[in-house]
Amino acid sequence: MYLKARREDVVRIPPERLDEDLDQLTRELTRESLEGRMDAEKNLILITSDIERIGDGRIVHGDGAVYQRISFDAIVFRPVLQEVVEGEVCEVLKFGAFVRFGPLDGLLHISQIMDDRVDVDVDGGRLIGKDTRKDLRVGDRVRTRIVAISINERNPRESKIGLTMRQPGLGKLDWMREEKEKTEAPKPKKKKKKKKRK
Repeated sequence: MYLKARREDVVRIPPERLDEDLDQLTRELTRESLEGRMDAEKNLILITSDIERIGDGRIVHGDGAVYQRISFDAIVFRPVLQEVVEGEVCEVLKFGAFVRFGPLDGLLHISQIMDDRVDVDVDGGRLIGKDTRKDLRVGDRVRTRIVAISINERNPRESKIGLTMRQPGLGKLDWMREEKEKTEAPKPKKKKKKKKRK
């Protein structure tokens, strides 16, 4: 889920850069130090804007740098347990497929793809249902539900997010479209049999 929030933090301004324009430098350092990282609430900060300095910075003895308190708007991404997300299959492996949704990837384990036994064609980059012959390939768009979250705060791209498609309304978008067309297709009218008169 994407959110916009007003945040406060502190950025370190190195002593060798103190002769530069502080407002511009603060904006640059805020973007470099915060974008692409997790905040205290386990939100991935994607974009920072409207960055303002709050008061005067503090110099820490023995460091020489200025620690400047800042206020900023942030666009953040937070995966939420049980949230339904749409994404694209970005990798197929022996044990399932990775799906990219937003800035993160989630694992769609082979047991959570469909209500069918699944064959793996790693060389062809696809997973195939044995009975239904439905296949899932790299590049396919899917709708999934988040069933497990373990956020790696140091490297958010290495977070572990578990996904499922084994539920009505979830799956490969093409499969759902085909299913909808089948159910909405006009059914042929049956001819009424005429009763013979005696």
